[in-house]
Amino acid sequence: MTRRLAMFSLFRRANIELLYSDLYDEVSFYPHFFKDIKRARKSILIESPYLTIRRAEQLASVAAKVSRKGVSIKVFTRYPGHHTSRLRTEAEEAIGILQTSGIRVFISHDLRHRKIAIIDNTVLYEGSLNILSQSKSREVMRRTISRRLCKQMLTFTMPHK
Repeated sequence: MTRRLAMFSLFRRANIELLYSDLYDEVSFYPHFFKDIKRARKSILIESPYLTIRRAEQLASVAAKVSRKGVSIKVFTRYPGHHTSRLRTEAEEAIGILQTSGIRVFISHDLRHRKIAIIDNTVLYEGSLNILSQSKSREVMRRTISRRLCKQMLTFTMPHK
């Protein structure tokens, strides 16, 4: 017990933010993710390199409700021309669905491959699951509560010069 208290004391002195973190797979991820989206008060940022119509429609239906509360929703994705023809067509249609629902879509030409979401600069999802295209693959996503890590992750979403 004394060792644990000593370690906690070290964290406090070093001003390291204590984290709360959970892991989800491709089945358990979406219920938790959409619950967090529904609770959003300010902002939602999603970076997903691939888009499908199915996942875009799911997000669009939830986004319509939260955007009425004034929540800003941004999606960062790859330029559809970087995909094969089938994926390109799917991505183009998905972008249209997202934009029609009021989501701002930012298209990048830098072949980004990150799978992240940041909600209210407090909740960070990161992992292997393509949030806006996952279908059959086995994946994992970590959900972390940390303003510091959200801020740090936001620096990676900015385009390189």
